[in-house]
Amino acid sequence: MSATSPARPPFPPFDATTAAQKARMAEDAWNSRDPHRVALAYTEDSEWRNRAEFFRGRDAITQFLVRKWARELDYRLVKEVWAWQDNHIAVRFAYEWHDDTGNWFRSYGNENWEFDAQGLMQRRYASINDLPIASAERRFLWPLGRRPDDHPGLSDMGL
Repeated sequence: MSATSPARPPFPPFDATTAAQKARMAEDAWNSRDPHRVALAYTEDSEWRNRAEFFRGRDAITQFLVRKWARELDYRLVKEVWAWQDNHIAVRFAYEWHDDTGNWFRSYGNENWEFDAQGLMQRRYASINDLPIASAERRFLWPLGRRPDDHPGLSDMGL
């Protein structure tokens, strides 16, 4: 493990509590919209599928996230654990964003995660669909950054 890849507890095997911690940590990092911070949670050779893109490695992850957040403005995300076993976690998520013309979207998806023994994600497979929404339909209204602890999760919001 290199100095740029510190261990990321909690470590596998996961239980309900540690899987939820991992999902919230991922949500918090993605809500920072800091590509370099997010990329450090993945192994140097992490394998990704995001929608129709397939790539490998931390540099490719960073480049992808830079492109993503240049397009998906005012991004706010909520993740929820769906299932876990050993070193695998499945999450469902929704996020809201708008494009540079002001059109709002809620994107829904599922991710399958696989972790190494150091708690770094070595595989991430994401399937995502975008739903156009009116600004008045937005549900993720907290200030940019970390979702407040008292903000409802996906199940609580009926999503």
